[in-house]
Amino acid sequence: MASAAHPETLSGWAVERPGPMAAGPLAAVRRPVPEPGPGELLVRVEACGVCRTDLHLAEGDLPPHRPGTVPGHEIVARVAAVGPEVTRFAAGDRVGGAWLRATCGACRYCRAGAENLCPASRYTGWDADGGFADLALLPADYAYPLPESERAAALAPLLCAGIIGYRALRRSALPPCGRLGLYGFGGSAHLAAQVAVAEGARVHVLTRSARARELALELGAVSARDVGDRPPEPLDSAILFAPSGDLVPVALAALDRSGTLAVAGIHLTGIPPLVYREHLFQERNLRSVTANTREDGREFLRIAARIGIRVTVSPYPLSRAPQALADLAGDRVRGAAVLLPDADFAREFSPS
Repeated sequence: MASAAHPETLSGWAVERPGPMAAGPLAAVRRPVPEPGPGELLVRVEACGVCRTDLHLAEGDLPPHRPGTVPGHEIVARVAAVGPEVTRFAAGDRVGGAWLRATCGACRYCRAGAENLCPASRYTGWDADGGFADLALLPADYAYPLPESERAAALAPLLCAGIIGYRALRRSALPPCGRLGLYGFGGSAHLAAQVAVAEGARVHVLTRSARARELALELGAVSARDVGDRPPEPLDSAILFAPSGDLVPVALAALDRSGTLAVAGIHLTGIPPLVYREHLFQERNLRSVTANTREDGREFLRIAARIGIRVTVSPYPLSRAPQALADLAGDRVRGAAVLLPDADFAREFSPS
């Protein structure tokens, strides 16, 4: 194992008892630092974005795949050590870890370029420990090289919020210079909106948060209204970022003929009955979005660099990870929440 010096233990947060944030589902943990195996990187976390998927895992909306998992899958880090068979990265390199962690590479989905649908796919912060810690393991084949020129806090949300928002944008089948509606305007939506605006779209944002509506207009949205309102014009495409199934018929009804609604979240509450003529007739389309491919990530990161995407960040020290998730649950986060290294937190769990 090629390595730089690193401690014998890591400190972070794990989902011990999934449930409402008020019940304290996260527990502070200290664990031995794992040795990177074949094809793996041991990384020191510089920043980790806080995704709504982390909240779903903590609150039990997503059944845990293993007990005591460290969440977090928007990881900006430095390689501390590399395992056998790693050739793409070396100690000291800056890398990004994202949601998609592994696929089989052999099934018909993988062979067709749809690795996001691989039945054997595995995910960072769900199937394996993630970035709500000071150290983590990442598979080298699923890590992204990251630029040295950008702040870690600004890069972290790109690695899931940005990538998933980008896939959702493509799944929405937005035509050139089309009319796009975004339902919900958090970490993912505020990045997807900028890609759409850069490509000439007219973007309409619908969200219950007044602060989010202000941000939407700052980022180039044509209009920003309450989530229960109608957009000012029929939509060619829409993306539902809010995890509320009640908004599916609302968004479908706002579509023009042949319009497409893409549902971006991994979890959604129940969808009310749809009225065929009002919601689906005239060739309206309803699509889901499932994870992402590595090519989605590479494409989005290239576009983000080219257009100079603006990442709005609400920073939290790692010691306040439970508060960051609680604020996300309460729609109190402007843009994307990001956890940053916390020396006091690490010292609290260091050997005496």
